[in-house]
Amino acid sequence: MIINLLKKYWPTLIGVVAGLAGGYLYYTEIGCKSGGCPITSNPWMTTIWGGVMGYLVGDMFVKKNTNDQKG
Repeated sequence: MIINLLKKYWPTLIGVVAGLAGGYLYYTEIGCKSGGCPITSNPWMTTIWGGVMGYLVGDMFVKKNTNDQKG
């Protein structure tokens, strides 16, 4: 069961992990140190936003079930 889910959603999982890592890396290398930027001055917010963006990009590569039954 879990193996089937991992096989189906591996692009999404990779996207989330890469997004989390990228978000934290963005915070450490570029982020706003003055505290005036609401997202990039907080490591938690930057990491979460990176994970969300990674999810959205990774989810584009998951095959969707297109069995539309009309009528």
